Amino acid sequence: MTRQEEKDLNFLVYCIEIYKQSHNLTGKEVIALFQNYGVTDYILRFAESLHTTGERYILADINDYLEARGAMLPN
Repeated sequence: MTRQEEKDLNFLVYCIEIYKQSHNLTGKEVIALFQNYGVTDYILRFAESLHTTGERYILADINDYLEARGAMLPN
């Protein structure tokens, strides 16, 4: 694994954790949601850009991405 891949993976874990905490979900629930709607790939593809933003923006961006794909967002 390259250093960049490691950084991107760490960022993905961070995004899963903040989403989990924000929506009172389990890690398994977030991973399933992210995999079902391609969020994992989206985060990895745009990790460098998303990494420069804040937690609130990341959460909003993930929710926008999910809504655009017809996902039912958790409360």
